[in-house]
Amino acid sequence: MSSPAEFYKSLPPISKAYGTACLLLTTACQLGLCHPVHIALLYQPLISHFQVWRLITNFLFLGKFSINFGIRLLMIARYGVQLENGPFQRRTADFLWMMIFGAFTLLVLSAIPFFSSPFLGISLVFMLLYVWSREFPDANINIYGLVTLKAFYLPWAMLCLDVIFGSSIMPDLLGIIAGHLYYFLTVLHPLATGKNFLKTPMWVHKLVTRWRIGVPPINRAQPDRSSGVAFRGRSYRVGG
Repeated sequence: MSSPAEFYKSLPPISKAYGTACLLLTTACQLGLCHPVHIALLYQPLISHFQVWRLITNFLFLGKFSINFGIRLLMIARYGVQLENGPFQRRTADFLWMMIFGAFTLLVLSAIPFFSSPFLGISLVFMLLYVWSREFPDANINIYGLVTLKAFYLPWAMLCLDVIFGSSIMPDLLGIIAGHLYYFLTVLHPLATGKNFLKTPMWVHKLVTRWRIGVPPINRAQPDRSSGVAFRGRSYRVGG
């Protein structure tokens, strides 16, 4: 059995970095080292005082220490890691681009008054869950030892549980919207038309290469997205 340090070291880079950042910033807020209002997505100080860090820090706060905070952190450690080690293996730039696109989509949605939210971290985590559920649709998931269901339905089951426990439906719903938009543009639409309009930009590849993030791809020009678990998931999704 590996030690916690060995387990942490073995985690893929993007999921590890995001989960660590969420834990550190949330801990800082819990200890009173910073106040959530100073990192929230508030447009007035963002525009008038050019506090651009809010565009990033709002994604790193998952709420005060609670069971829900622990669940969100575990979702990163499980579903984010499985995505990065599975369908996105040796495709660190593509995984990073998925996170960037998801964050940008959530920022745009949050600018709409109906979807406005000061913190989008839970939504970004839920986006990871949604994409994972589409890549591994036939995996069996046991929820709290009460019910077993296919992973394809997990995001909706988690959304229902959040509503039952009194949490807002909006963060989960935003994550589902962002996740489905990414999945549609990178999987469903290319399968239907043969055209991918959301290819990972070259600057993301250069960033990953420059900072030596992750494992270099075997063939970056033609990533393997048509076999294995990812293909089975897609055939299920197209026909579903």
